[in-house]
Parts: sequence; C-alpha cells; structure tokens
Amino acid sequence: MKKAVFIIVLLMLLKPVLPVLDYIINYDYIATTLCENKAKPEMHCNGKCHLAKELAKAAENEKPLSEKKSGHIETEVLFFEAIATFQLSPQFNVSKTANSTEYRNGYSHLDAAFVFRPPVFI
Repeated sequence: MKKAVFIIVLLMLLKPVLPVLDYIINYDYIATTLCENKAKPEMHCNGKCHLAKELAKAAENEKPLSEKKSGHIETEVLFFEAIATFQLSPQFNVSKTANSTEYRNGYSHLDAAFVFRPPVFI
C-alpha cells in the first residue's frame, strides 16, 4: 500500500516533467519527423518547437476546472471626463480718466461722549 501511494505521488510530481523526458528519450525521432522547422536547418530547432507545444498542452491540462470553464470575462472600464480648458489672455483696462491720488479712509468709529474717569479716593 505504501509503495502504491509513493508511486502515485511520484507520478504526480513528475507529470510536468514528462514532456521533457519524452523529448530526451525520443530526441532523434522528434528532431527528424515531428519538428516543424526541419526545412530550416539554420534555426537549429531540433524539435524544440514540438517540445514547446507539448509543455503548453501539459500546462493547459494542469489548470483547475474552475479556470477552464469559467465564462467570466474581466473587462476594464476607464472613465474619462474632459476638463474645460481656458486661456488667460492679457487684458488691459485703460481708464480714460486720470488716476486719483486722493487718500480715502474707510475706517469709522463712534465718538463716545462719556469719558471714563477713575474714582476719587478720599
């Protein structure tokens, strides 16, 4: 029983590595037959394109079912509000009257008729 559990755990851990092991074991067959770029020897692909596809398939199979079947599509909504632009242009108010240099005091106060006087001590 322990051996069976050990083998199952070992296979689960090695599952992502299986395409690489298959590539190493069947290197000649993959490089000569399954390689997509065998017509272009200058690329030195030697079946790496096939290995990349197999790794992509293995990664796709590793995804949980909730991610695969989820119809949830995330969309990003951006809000844009145009800011009213304005320009400051120099405007000169040229008055046609002469500048007045007269001082105007805007301060006013109440004149108190009662003046405080301290008490007289006898």
